[in-house]
Amino acid sequence: MSTPYLYSVSNNVATFSINDAPWNLMSIGFIDELEEQLPEVIADESIRAMIFTAEGRDNFSAGMNLKQLPEGIRRAGSPQAFFGQRHRVLDMIENGGKPAIATLFGFCLGGGLELPLACHFRIAADAGAQIGLPEMDLGSVPAWGGSARLPRVVGSAYALDMILRGRKIDGAEAYRIGLVTELTSISALKERAQQLGEELAAQPRQAVSSMLDVIVGHQRKTLAESLTDEMTAVLANSGNANSAEGMRAFLEKRKPVFNQRPQP
Repeated sequence: MSTPYLYSVSNNVATFSINDAPWNLMSIGFIDELEEQLPEVIADESIRAMIFTAEGRDNFSAGMNLKQLPEGIRRAGSPQAFFGQRHRVLDMIENGGKPAIATLFGFCLGGGLELPLACHFRIAADAGAQIGLPEMDLGSVPAWGGSARLPRVVGSAYALDMILRGRKIDGAEAYRIGLVTELTSISALKERAQQLGEELAAQPRQAVSSMLDVIVGHQRKTLAESLTDEMTAVLANSGNANSAEGMRAFLEKRKPVFNQRPQP
């Protein structure tokens, strides 16, 4: 039996690739293994960015393996426990302090959109993508946080249009409404995600984590609370090795090299 996803690390970027082509369904095992591994990845200071992609070029993910739903609920003990696990996993991606990138191509449906919504950057193929939350067509509703996160990303009007109509959109429309940050060809999609991951990994680690805390966390906080968080980030990132290197590089008119190990 194949592993639910393939895992690799290159240049401080960890990649999770769903391994169930062509549909790349998110199985019970996929979520179980993610829940076990993500805390280790988040705690590993050498890993500074994450990519969530899938094997092949057909589909990122057609969502949860619905045939496993009864078994999953039975094993978890209740629907609340089953879906609660999925909420925990996506929360770790969103709030783990490391920038997360998702590649959207082919079917990105149900959980196949809800996981990317928990990421901070989404890159879509410029042709062939079908992106949506079609649960309404099954007489149901999004269950992995899609109805909470989608309005935060695209606004309530677009979110209602997609969810209530079960509407699937392509990469161009996703880019137009702000659901994805950029478009590229399917042939270059995974390479572009790695390039972006390496760019983010090269940024000052503590400053990136601080900004993720402020910007992602502000959705749940008042402006005053977010401003307090920002000031905390400012103080935490003043006078450290990365800020000193950034200032030296600016004065010396060169590109800064962040996250250097201290010399013995």
